[in-house]
Order: sequence, then structure tokens, then C-alpha cells
Amino acid sequence: MNRMESIGLAMKNESNEMKWYFDQAEKSSNPVVKKLFLTLAGDEKEHITRIKALRDRLEKDGKWPQDVPIEVNGTNVKEVIDGIRGVKSSKADRNESDISALKRAAEFEDKGSRFYAELSENCTNLMEKNFFKFLSGIEREHMLSIKDSLFYLEDPEGWLEHTSKQGLDGA
Repeated sequence: MNRMESIGLAMKNESNEMKWYFDQAEKSSNPVVKKLFLTLAGDEKEHITRIKALRDRLEKDGKWPQDVPIEVNGTNVKEVIDGIRGVKSSKADRNESDISALKRAAEFEDKGSRFYAELSENCTNLMEKNFFKFLSGIEREHMLSIKDSLFYLEDPEGWLEHTSKQGLDGA
């Protein structure tokens, strides 16, 4: 796959994920899950904007630009997950369709992370390599945050104990 095909596929994947996340946010009645899906959709939208700008520059100049930032805006998914701490919940609050959607989302993000990592490995241009490596890291962060959300929905008490940063001695 050549560079432009890779970038086109990346844009298509990000667009599909963005639409899917917006759809899942609309379907969910759980405010934490809804906020997580909206945050993920916003992140994917921002990725599309950056990748599109890169594609446009590549089409115009015929080579990898030297001045394109090799980063995208960071995600605030971690803050969404950290915000769970203040939300009272129980296993009874969980929705099986939300859990199923989150599991599918984790698969999307894992696949995206591996895709961008492979693109990075196949690049010879250092800026191009770093750009795709960075995107791989963001997708991995999304996947880990989604798995953290799943832990919360499936076992809120265990999640709280695990994330409360307290030792068994109460310290």
C-alpha cells in the first residue's frame, strides 16, 4: 500500500469510528458512557482534520512536508474516566448494550493502534514515522481508557478499590 492509500484508509477508518461513536453516544442512557463516546468521537474528528491537512499538503507538494506538526491534540478521555470517581453506580446501573459497544470500541482502537504502528514501521521519512507512531499511541490510550470504563461498568466497587490508590493498610 502506498503512502496516499495508507492516508486515505486512515481517514476512512477515523471517519467510520467517529460516526459510530456519535451513534453510540446517542443510544446510551448512561451519562458516563455517553460522555466517553462523545469524547472519543471528538478525538476521531480532530484526527480526521489533521490527516486531511496532511493529505492535502502531500497532494500539493508531492512529498512529506517538513513543517507539519507530528502530533494531534491530546485526548481528554483520561479525565472522563477519572471523573467516574464522583459518580455513584452499581452493577444494576450497567446496560449490556453499552458494555457490548465498549467492547467493540476497544477492538476498533486496538486495530487502529496496530494499523498506525505498522504504517510507522514501514515509513522511511522520520516525520512520517513519528506522526503515525503518535497516532498509534493515541489509539492505544483510547483502548486502555475504554477497557477501564468496562471495568467500571462490570465491577464498580472493584474499579473504585483498584483506582482509589489506597493501600490495604488504609494509607
